[in-house]
Amino acid sequence: MSRTTRAVADGPSERLTAAVQAHGSDVLAYLQRRVRPTEDAADLLSEVFVIAWRKVDHLPAADEPLRMWLFVTARNVLANHVRGTRRADDLAAALRTQLAEQLRTQPAAASPSSSSVSVEEALDALPDAQRELVRLVHWEGFSIAEAAQMTDVTASTARSRYAAARATLAARLKPARPPVVVAVGP
Repeated sequence: MSRTTRAVADGPSERLTAAVQAHGSDVLAYLQRRVRPTEDAADLLSEVFVIAWRKVDHLPAADEPLRMWLFVTARNVLANHVRGTRRADDLAAALRTQLAEQLRTQPAAASPSSSSVSVEEALDALPDAQRELVRLVHWEGFSIAEAAQMTDVTASTARSRYAAARATLAARLKPARPPVVVAVGP
């Protein structure tokens, strides 16, 4: 009995184990050649096999179609990773541009202040539900209505939470004003 036939007969767990053993190193090499840093390839490989586990009952039984299915899945996972990385990079660039513009128009805010707050710290200070909405909208590119569906709340609730998050972030990220110095005496 071949390894593929045996894996099908043994059940889903054994079938996936056989797929990992037979094709895991090839899929990992494929990902390593296409992702930077290459260390991300292991995370992407784990995503490929999580998807395979979820669809284990529908995986091709024959070895070559299974191998092709794994590579197509790896390609899709890689594409999602690239899109997510691009969105994060675009957001970081937009934030840098916005900050640079603020520094140009508000020179007093250019010097670092002990009360200044980073974007990351400001996001971390938000309640979980608000933080997730901001990330889905700004990092993942979803609309507020789509983010509402993903977080299982009404669109109205999502809009309210998003507005509250924006107000909180605006207040926390507002540049600290330098102290006013008043000359006293002659």
